[in-house]
Amino acid sequence: MRRAALRLCTLSKGLLAPSRGLTQEPQNPENVFHIREACSPIHVNHVRDKLREIVGASTNWRDHVKAMEERKLLHSFLAKSQKGLPPRTMKDSYIEVFLPLGSQPELREKYLTVQNTVRFGRILEDLDSLGVLICYMHNKIHSAKMSPLSIVTALVDKIDMCKKNLSPEQDIKFSGHVSWVGKTSMEVKMHMFQLHGNDFSPVLDATFVMVARDSENKGPAFVNPLILESPEEEELFQQGELNKGRRVAFSSTSLLKMAPTAEERTAIHEMFLNTLDPKTISFRSRVLPANAVWMENSKLKSLDICHPQERNIFNRIFGGFLMRKAYELGWATACNFGGSRPFIVAVDDIMFQKPVEVGSLLFLSSQVCFTQGNYIQVRVHSEVASLQDKEHMTTNVFHFTFMSEKEVPLVFPKTYGESMLYLDGQRHFKSMSAPVTLKRHYMVEP
Repeated sequence: MRRAALRLCTLSKGLLAPSRGLTQEPQNPENVFHIREACSPIHVNHVRDKLREIVGASTNWRDHVKAMEERKLLHSFLAKSQKGLPPRTMKDSYIEVFLPLGSQPELREKYLTVQNTVRFGRILEDLDSLGVLICYMHNKIHSAKMSPLSIVTALVDKIDMCKKNLSPEQDIKFSGHVSWVGKTSMEVKMHMFQLHGNDFSPVLDATFVMVARDSENKGPAFVNPLILESPEEEELFQQGELNKGRRVAFSSTSLLKMAPTAEERTAIHEMFLNTLDPKTISFRSRVLPANAVWMENSKLKSLDICHPQERNIFNRIFGGFLMRKAYELGWATACNFGGSRPFIVAVDDIMFQKPVEVGSLLFLSSQVCFTQGNYIQVRVHSEVASLQDKEHMTTNVFHFTFMSEKEVPLVFPKTYGESMLYLDGQRHFKSMSAPVTLKRHYMVEP
């Protein structure tokens, strides 16, 4: 294990520039900046342990109330303004995490699919934990035993896949760092690699947005500012600014706020006309064109009880668990719709709107909202209800882009609401890079 750790250090001594889509691969790590030689990758099983240590969380559910009471005493360590916090570099938050599927076979079963590939839902859980740990490294207070900050995932901005085989029998490495900082929020860049021969090849790039809150997770808290030490780091930071602007622009033109564009309205009307029955002169007589499916017939639903086992370090339900359950339902939806095994291409714009309490009922609803060629755009809506209160509240909306091994049917909306879902799915699909050809050795599944 030590020899493997040293090999990882020599293979990744820097950070990767951002990329987008299956057709691109990350740039050479040496092109950005150099990490200290004495890096030591963390075993994936120790990430959650480190997080519990940082916030003083108990491993026993019965002690969680006492642990959270102790965190109230950390308020005095919170900064009154960002100016009172020491600046940090991107190197300060850089972390490598090792998932030794090859050298420790006993780990495989948790990550294994029946097709002998790696469960992408498990990877989402690991990315979520790593993103939080990276932010704690950026905001580390050496004078305090525990961190006064409660850092939580606010948004999965994007996850882009590369055309690489993901085998359950080869070691995996994650790396990441803080790439942009606001007053109370941070953008985190993460990368995943898998060992092929003697080299680690890129598998995915991920961008998460994290927010800092006070020790009781009740209000915002300031984070350490970021010092930029090279033109490459300035470019990464500027990309973070652009990402923020893009999210604001995307939100301002949301179909929940604004009418569709003229081009979108025309497209929806043409789809409507294509479904009118030519035998009758009626707007109510609708028929499906050839090789098409009504959107309402592409749905799948699930229900989970949120047990204490799935809690995070702040005794709410772990965001990675929510992403895994949503992804697996989305994958099943794409599989059922396309009639063959789908492959994940991109994850886009997952907003964590509300925390999910332990004991909640988690309702997930998934449907295909847009298709093109071999591509399937799936939207998963998440809502919760407590055992005492039957009122449902939306917590997340997930967007997944899958690719099927064969061309899939077109999906047609019937109602105005479904038409808006179609356009929203089309917008998310277009935010992905140019379509690519599926490689059979590219296998990432639930």
